[in-house]
Amino acid sequence: MIWFHKTVQISDIQPLGQHTIAEVIGLEFTEIGTDFLKGRMPVDHRTHQPYGLLHGGASCVLAETLGSVASALVIDQSKFICVGLEINANHVRGVRSGFVTGTASPIHIGASTHVWDIRITDERDKLVCISRLTVAILPKK
Repeated sequence: MIWFHKTVQISDIQPLGQHTIAEVIGLEFTEIGTDFLKGRMPVDHRTHQPYGLLHGGASCVLAETLGSVASALVIDQSKFICVGLEINANHVRGVRSGFVTGTASPIHIGASTHVWDIRITDERDKLVCISRLTVAILPKK
């Protein structure tokens, strides 16, 4: 298990989305495993681009939220904070409605950086977006 608090449950992290962009677009955390975090987001008027497809930026919000929260769960939050350094996203399939689900899994968990692979799929489990997020781990001031 990679999490700092070994008993962390999905209900423990739900409040992290309150009063953030995650709440505005309807993002919700759905599952936490020993080494992954999942969340889903609706594909609707809040997350569409002008052609009625899932906006690539919304996919990035899902990916960065999952990766950043996952990093926060790995570190001792009394001593460190984590901030995004870089995000990359390849959008491979359009989605018009329903929900997309992202799964964040670690590629690298180091003392000063974390790198996360986030795969976003549609309701048929078809790949929609592949993202990579690099997070900096900084001492808390």
